[in-house]
Amino acid sequence: MAIAFVWPGPQRMDPATPESLRGAIAQADGFLWLDVCPPEEAERQLLREALGFHPLALEDAFRARERPKLDVYPDYYFMVFYRVDYDPDNGLSLQPVHLFIGAHYLVTVHPQRIPEVEATMARWSGPEFPRPIAPGSLVYDLLDAILDRYFPVLDRIAEEVETIEERLFEGSDGRLIEAVFQMRKALLELRRVVAPEREVINLLLRRELPIFRPEDIAYFQDLYDRLVRLTESIDLYRDMLSGALESYLSIQSNRLNEIVKVLTIASIILMANALIAGIYGMNFKYMPELEWPWGYPMALLMMAAVSVGLAFFFRRRGWL
Repeated sequence: MAIAFVWPGPQRMDPATPESLRGAIAQADGFLWLDVCPPEEAERQLLREALGFHPLALEDAFRARERPKLDVYPDYYFMVFYRVDYDPDNGLSLQPVHLFIGAHYLVTVHPQRIPEVEATMARWSGPEFPRPIAPGSLVYDLLDAILDRYFPVLDRIAEEVETIEERLFEGSDGRLIEAVFQMRKALLELRRVVAPEREVINLLLRRELPIFRPEDIAYFQDLYDRLVRLTESIDLYRDMLSGALESYLSIQSNRLNEIVKVLTIASIILMANALIAGIYGMNFKYMPELEWPWGYPMALLMMAAVSVGLAFFFRRRGWL
């Protein structure tokens, strides 16, 4: 166990044993928080023996990428939540947090260090923390700290989306198109996490869970409202990015059409001139113009007249 705190206390149990864990939970006014990082097979066996967690729940907790969910067991709940981070160079980072929530304990399992877990634990273990120690309050504070990280991440993504949107209309750039698809992928990954998390909190609101108190519902409602706002913002930025990409492709298509139109007009003019040159390039013996002293200037004049006439016609029709 990386960290073990017991209330009232706090007390650190090192090493943690099945007997010490069961004894801490058995205290009438006590509350146990175990934080397992990184999870190893020894910790899995200890949790199974001391707290009686279901093997399937432990398998999910010790798995790297599990979908956000809430499983209800007779004496506890198993929840999967995600902490997010974003780096323009490395993209979106998702760190799972697995929670076993009981009436007198909370067990968090995560493969990497998560500052929000440490900060919440330090705040709750402080001597002057005003809120009574209860599963609902503790879970709310932890999830609230994790969700607080979502908004600056989404703000950074929104800034990049606006930057990409502006650059799309400045000119053609193959790397910019790649950035668009990478950003869409990041938003899709974030959407795949936020949407199930919203359903997880919604389950807490719809069910009468005996571990949580009635007054905890208002706090979970706050989490649900924030997840709804996050979902709407993600969908908005995805639509903005898709609309900007469609506008960019439409502009590029119009530019291509203009180029093709100009080349087509030039081809028609050159074809008319080639027709005149081709007629006078035929090697027939009886062609009266071949013997004229002004035959060559007349052919050039005819080419110039046809070219000017066609150009004037195309301009009058608005094609040039």
